Amino acid sequence: MDLSDLTTLVLSVILCLFVALIFYGRKRSGKYNLPPGPRPLPIIGNLHILDLKKPYQTLHQLSKKYGPVYTIKLGEENAIVLCGYEVLKDALVNHANEFSGRAKLPLFDEVAKGYGVIFAHNDNWKVMRRFTLATLRDFGMGKETIENKITEECDFLVNKFRSYKDEPFDNLKIINAAVANIIVSILLSHRFAYEDPTLEKLLNILHENVKLYGHPMAVLYNTFPSVMCWCSTIEKKLTKNTKVLHEFIRETFTNQRKELDVNDQRNLVDAFLVKQQEEKPQIYFSNKNLLTLISDLFAAGLEAISTTLRWSLLLMMKYPEIQRRVQSEIEKVIGLADPQLIHRKQMPYTDAVIHEIQRFGNVLPIPFPRATTQDVNFRGYLLPKGTHVIPLLSSVLYDKDHFVKADEFYPEHFLDSSGNFVKKEAFMPFSAGKRSCVGENLAKMEVFIFFTKLLQNFTFQAPPGATLDLTPADGFTAEPLPHKICAIPRV
Repeated sequence: MDLSDLTTLVLSVILCLFVALIFYGRKRSGKYNLPPGPRPLPIIGNLHILDLKKPYQTLHQLSKKYGPVYTIKLGEENAIVLCGYEVLKDALVNHANEFSGRAKLPLFDEVAKGYGVIFAHNDNWKVMRRFTLATLRDFGMGKETIENKITEECDFLVNKFRSYKDEPFDNLKIINAAVANIIVSILLSHRFAYEDPTLEKLLNILHENVKLYGHPMAVLYNTFPSVMCWCSTIEKKLTKNTKVLHEFIRETFTNQRKELDVNDQRNLVDAFLVKQQEEKPQIYFSNKNLLTLISDLFAAGLEAISTTLRWSLLLMMKYPEIQRRVQSEIEKVIGLADPQLIHRKQMPYTDAVIHEIQRFGNVLPIPFPRATTQDVNFRGYLLPKGTHVIPLLSSVLYDKDHFVKADEFYPEHFLDSSGNFVKKEAFMPFSAGKRSCVGENLAKMEVFIFFTKLLQNFTFQAPPGATLDLTPADGFTAEPLPHKICAIPRV
């Protein structure tokens, strides 16, 4: 590089920094009133104080200084952080419409392109969510039909666990496969063998994508997309993985279209294809929406439930006396019969333990950020339309005003003095409001039946000499650290 080229480069860098500083100095219209927060630095905002591997921990700590509603600056973007049950309920339930938008983040928009249900916006999101909720209900969510599918899958899972003959094993892929088969049955009317290479490939892709979404580079990409697109591989990996997943889904629904019977819809894909035929002109029920919707539901129906189940077994190994009490209640209420959802109300201790697993496990500490859909007055502040909002779910599940031993695994959080199950308003693992999890009822059913069936058949122990660490792994979901379990048959 000669001197003139070097001079040009230096001047270009100086010009870019100058423009960035001018942009940084620009203020919003004086009519808006954002809550206070930590003092940002030029260009990077507050990134320097965030633990990018576990940002929810930093955000929770900052609330102790700046209050339950505060502003944090990510690069040039202001984001409003909401902490604690009362604040999240006020925003997501009492102001449901105003806080129902999805923040436009470059990485997510690049991958989903506004289709599907998780990252969709405006009318497309409303249509896809309404269709999804109605179709999941039609195909058995909360009904006996899907309960039978879960029970059948439990039998496969129990047999797989028995095959290890008391020897230690890693349950990650096995539980992922079992849970995946439930959502696949609803979406595609199919079941995979646990060793099926296609299933293994799809599960690896989905698990890697979840890891990538929670990677520190994802935060940097969403903050500085024009810079990071040149030096980061995260977007390329996500795009490549999504392309493979879409190819599988496209082949599946192409085959189903050939066999489609409007009067005999077998699964969610069939229902979508029927809507596609009815919609003239085609606005929402496009192939692109179908691809992304199935991808969204596949990922959402897999990750949170399988992670919760893995936490459940780890916690039972950690607290064997709690495991014994659950097993005693199973023996008393169910015996050797198949667990059914109707048993849940007869099993207050087991119900309390499952709720505490979901609370303590804190599987989704920060859901995908929302955005205000209009200017909104909220708790003394005037937030402009399009403001990014971070509802910190972990601050609700660990809210000490509602859970007396919030930092401990304590099933009594959900029991009264007589041992009866007690509902807690601050139990909010599926979020709340109009962007809450569409598969909440299915997830509750799966966790109860899988958990009780496994504890009915096995006592779970740590391998000899193993240390059980309850520290969550880094990532978008707070999954357990890698570990092995021993499943000792009881029956």
